[in-house]
Amino acid sequence: MIALPVARLPGGWEADADTLAGRVILVTGASGGLGQAVSLACAAAGASVVLLGRNVRALESVYDAIKAAGGAEPAIYPLNLEGASPRDCDGVATAIERDLGGLDGVVHAAARFDGLTPLDVLSAEEWLRVLQVNLTAPFLLMQALLPLLLARADSAAVFVLDDLERMRRAHWGAYGVAKAGLETLAAILHQEHDAGPLRVHALLPAPMRTALRKMAWFGEDTLRHPLPAVTAMAVVYLLSPAGMDARGALLDLRGAG
Repeated sequence: MIALPVARLPGGWEADADTLAGRVILVTGASGGLGQAVSLACAAAGASVVLLGRNVRALESVYDAIKAAGGAEPAIYPLNLEGASPRDCDGVATAIERDLGGLDGVVHAAARFDGLTPLDVLSAEEWLRVLQVNLTAPFLLMQALLPLLLARADSAAVFVLDDLERMRRAHWGAYGVAKAGLETLAAILHQEHDAGPLRVHALLPAPMRTALRKMAWFGEDTLRHPLPAVTAMAVVYLLSPAGMDARGALLDLRGAG
């Protein structure tokens, strides 16, 4: 059962070059399939993008792509979420305030999935790693970033989920537990800030052509699925003022388009 009400992307909605103008947006997992697409889409919509991830060289590639497309100069903040501590997350918040003057949005696009594994053979180390990246790190980052987000007149946090009906089935292990917890985290955060400047959103993408999808669905022809750019445009919608209509809801993209 979904804890958040379901919203849909308005038909025909498109971003333009100033949809996110003047906004500073942090994207976690910014060099991954969805994270990279979100970073490029936010920059194309006028945002100053903060690229957060563990692989500096990969983040630099996204940086170059944004600059080549004419976007505002992004910022790179290397952080391996697998080992991120409260101090590390506080450091990210401090650096963003110092270097960019504040924060208008955060997209929790980072994900770790190590494959389908029965619980009875799932190692404790893998359990802890997966929950850390997919659930604990988003909590720690939100706690550190809240003062910056609440200082804006309108800010947004976007939590990327997965199909929770599927996640409750055998072999989804720590990843399934983490994604269920992430939805609950979003629901609680929304209730605690439903009357303030921070909008909390959850996003349920349709199947995408990503490495994670290919790992989870053996033998599937992933080329029949759209690239993450389609989902990235929905993230821009949620980060924009238009996303107010989906505040506290789960934007379900399955069957859209």
